[in-house]
Amino acid sequence: MRTLSSRDVPAAERFGWFRELVARDMAPHDIVTEHVADFSASATLLSLGEGIGVSSVVFPALQSIRSRRLIRRCDPELWILALVVKGAMQREQGQGRVSPRPGDLVLYDSSQPYWASVVTDDVAQSIVLHLPRRTVPVAEQALRPLVATPLPTGTGIGALLSQLLGGLIEQGPALEAAQTSRLASAVLDLTTAFLAAVSQAEGPQSAAARRAAQLHQIKSFIRSRLGEPGLTPAAVAAAHHISLRALHYLFCQDGETVGAFIREQRLERCRADLADPRLAGRSVAAIAARAGFFDAAAFSRSFKARYAMPPGEYRRSHAGPQPPGPARRPALKELLSTQR
Repeated sequence: MRTLSSRDVPAAERFGWFRELVARDMAPHDIVTEHVADFSASATLLSLGEGIGVSSVVFPALQSIRSRRLIRRCDPELWILALVVKGAMQREQGQGRVSPRPGDLVLYDSSQPYWASVVTDDVAQSIVLHLPRRTVPVAEQALRPLVATPLPTGTGIGALLSQLLGGLIEQGPALEAAQTSRLASAVLDLTTAFLAAVSQAEGPQSAAARRAAQLHQIKSFIRSRLGEPGLTPAAVAAAHHISLRALHYLFCQDGETVGAFIREQRLERCRADLADPRLAGRSVAAIAARAGFFDAAAFSRSFKARYAMPPGEYRRSHAGPQPPGPARRPALKELLSTQR
């Protein structure tokens, strides 16, 4: 996660800095504001990999236009979901026009012209999710009518998605690189389920969205129970009221098996814990048991096969610099010899 602020550049360069930031993080825009002389803005940027990113942007009143000219110049082909946190906004795209308020979600498309206006006496804030079009398994024709229209966030999946976006920004500084990369699939699954629900998409795309949402729920269940010895495919299927055969089919569609996913998540939990300096006082066996490995020899073999070294060696190779020990106090004989 990166946090950037216009305060880090001279006042006369801050507006240009902001325009370049928006162009890099999303796409080029023409921006008009009364605050050119001293543009106060900040941004928190979290990359989840696979082109998926979450940004929290704070800025003063402005108008922003993405024209056909700018689209021809550069189009990252993104679906963009903006969660309004602070400020009054208006947005137009296609046939849609919306005036979202704090707590509202708005969908727009980087490949089509749009206009946005932000009115605030202080600063406005939005949390923006960028999704490459290729990653969203909902038909474009089903999503097109949703741009610049009110999207429900009070209950259900919309409320969950809003909480997830806010939580990612809040907890971003505490996330490690390996954790953020795993979050990409969770964000995509929940967003896909939300968009499929609000668009009432029919056909294979909506079926894919439902499968993605169900798989996301099951994987989250598995990750939260890695330390339980009874975490087996049969137990997972029973907990979700589906047959074992249906569970295996879901994971097969995702290109893996249930057992392999459980084992991989347990190994990844151990790898992260072994590299965590806060757990340096915990034994390798205790770390393995915490992740569901209760046979030390079998765990060591599996870990070495996955990461090309035994767990103890991996821990030593990833240990940070050791803090210096207390300075040795010179003996009385040494002190007397230096005073002669």
